[in-house]
This record gives sequence, C-alpha cells and structure tokens, in this order.
Amino acid sequence: MVTGGRNSGDFLRLLANGREFGLKHLDYTYQEGEGGIADALALAEHFADGQKICVVLGDNIIQGNVREAVEEFKQQPTGAKILLKEVPDAERFGVAEIRDGRIASIEEKPKHPKSNYAVIGIYMYDETVFEKVRVLVPSGRGELEITDVNNAYIREGSMSYGHLDGWWTDAGTFESLLRAANLVAETRTKNSEAVLVKP
Repeated sequence: MVTGGRNSGDFLRLLANGREFGLKHLDYTYQEGEGGIADALALAEHFADGQKICVVLGDNIIQGNVREAVEEFKQQPTGAKILLKEVPDAERFGVAEIRDGRIASIEEKPKHPKSNYAVIGIYMYDETVFEKVRVLVPSGRGELEITDVNNAYIREGSMSYGHLDGWWTDAGTFESLLRAANLVAETRTKNSEAVLVKP
C-alpha cells in the first residue's frame, strides 16, 4: 500500500494489517510530494521481492473482479498486461491505440484520442518494471508517468491486454465520484431485488 498526503493515516486505520480482508499482512510506504504513479510504484520494489505484481490505483471502482486477467498474466512468461474499457470521455485517460490485435501505443490524456479505449488503473508487471522506472524522465508535469512505463513494455513487444467486464469508473473528479456512488447504489439495489425474487 503506497499512500501520500495528509490523510494517509486513514488507510492504516481502515485496513490495519489486512487480516479482516483475508490477507496475511499489509506493507505500507509513504510517497512524499506528487511524483506520479510510477514514482509511487518504485517505492514498492522491496514489497515485490523480485516477483510479478498487480498495481491497482486507489480511485478505481469496478463492478466485477480481475481474477481471470490476473490468472492469465501469471501464465505469461514475461512482460506486462493492462486492462481496457471503452468510454465516452477517453480524453480524460491514457488511451490505447490498437493495431492488428496489439497495442501500438498509449497516449496520456490526448486532445484527439485514437480510440475510445481507456487504460484503467489496473496494471500487471513482471520484475523488470522497476528497471524501467529507474530510467524514466519526468514529464512536463514533473512526474514519472505510468504511461511511459507501459509504452516501454509496448516497445519491447511484451505488453498484453484484456477488456474489463462490467462497469468501471475512477473517482478522481467530483463528477466521477458521484457517478461511482450512483453505480454502486444501482448495483446494490439490483442485487437486493435479485435475492428477493429468487424462488
């Protein structure tokens, strides 16, 4: 768990050591400043201990789960895997350009997206990800961009992808946070109704 900002202690109070969620333990580290997602990822290198990792951004909310995608990635010998979702506002996200069944490139928040496929904030990487992060150059925003990490895997031909089933939203804006709350409420209502009418 990589946290930052003045509310970082809230995660420790909420999650504790992870046992309530079926985990053996949780490791925590703190990101100082706003160095970007790749900078936060670099802080987790000692947690990964040379193994493959799955990175989930904290503002992602999904309807289903990513178990199948993770199992597929475990069978992938090397490289990385990302998940895509078709969205109406692709310019808000990293956008994947797909050619001949492969990802040709990812562009961060493009004014004119080459597709409607957003790269959602769930990434799977092999152990070479930390080498890739170490050679990154900060972007114009002064951050180490996760899109640059993903494009490094694309250049070496080791990036795979899947499509996320069910709905997905981030909670990075007031509008998307409201959308997330509405989606969760709608899903809970439908699930409750399904239980009530079950014979």
